[in-house]
Amino acid sequence: MKKSILSFAAATLFAFSISGQKNNTNIQLKNTNDSLGYALGLDLGESLKNAGFEKINLQTMIKGIQEQFDNKPGMDVNTARQYIQTEMQRINDAKAVLAKADGVKFLEENKKKAGVITTASGLQYKVVTKGSGALPKATDIVEVHYHGTLTNGTVFDSSVDRGEKVEFPLNQVIQGWTEGLQLMPVGSKYIFYIPENLAYGAQDMGTIAPYSTLIFEVELFNAKPAE
Repeated sequence: MKKSILSFAAATLFAFSISGQKNNTNIQLKNTNDSLGYALGLDLGESLKNAGFEKINLQTMIKGIQEQFDNKPGMDVNTARQYIQTEMQRINDAKAVLAKADGVKFLEENKKKAGVITTASGLQYKVVTKGSGALPKATDIVEVHYHGTLTNGTVFDSSVDRGEKVEFPLNQVIQGWTEGLQLMPVGSKYIFYIPENLAYGAQDMGTIAPYSTLIFEVELFNAKPAE
């Protein structure tokens, strides 16, 4: 992240020097270095936005870059890095609080919908199609297709999108999967609504913020004993 922030600032400084204004969309990319600088700016800008830095003051960031290049920084580099880490932690903590609250609200409303079943653990599921095969055991290896989203519809992982089924031991995944797939006869397709305590809990999984409720559409093709 430290290198990305500095690289993004450098690319932004370059773009500003070409355009002369912040929001000019008519930047002239005259050579490879121009294109590379602009491409780095777009890519790293997206990373900063996704990390929660979308309100960053580009003018002061550019000033910091220029002063570092001039060997006249207005802040010690170690102090700057600590400030960045502190701000990242604040942003992540805020995301976690929001994710937990959103999950609780979502599950409370979702359990009232037709066809949604809630288990004793708090796992919710809905049967899309029910197969006629055997129920998997926790020690089995299962073969599935899945499509995982957050409650806001953001896709974080999908074997369906990749076009590749996956196999894994059922007792080596998140608790919501271990419990849920044992309710599915082979040949079934279910939707699981997994509360954070049955998913990744406080872990930060990138796109999946801490305490996020997860939604999986899962199709079970096979279940077999582990060798």
